[in-house]
Amino acid sequence: MSNNIEGKVVVITGASSGLGEASARYLSTQGATVVLGARRHDRIESSARELTARGGKATAVTTNVTDRQQVKKWLMQRCRHTGGLT
Repeated sequence: MSNNIEGKVVVITGASSGLGEASARYLSTQGATVVLGARRHDRIESSARELTARGGKATAVTTNVTDRQQVKKWLMQRCRHTGGLT
């Protein structure tokens, strides 16, 4: 069976804890680049460093998804770091 997620970029909201954090960890181990978004910057920054130290690709952007401007900033940063939306 092929790994359909390897090499893909995955944007994850709520990545500072719970399902979002668990999803980021799992997808990173499967070869995805993960873009972590949450309000708690310290938590997602720590997760991004950990995933990168384990050989994954991860970036963290403090984002409140109820704020349209923050979501726009998050997506723009994602495009700069990963080469655009696919």
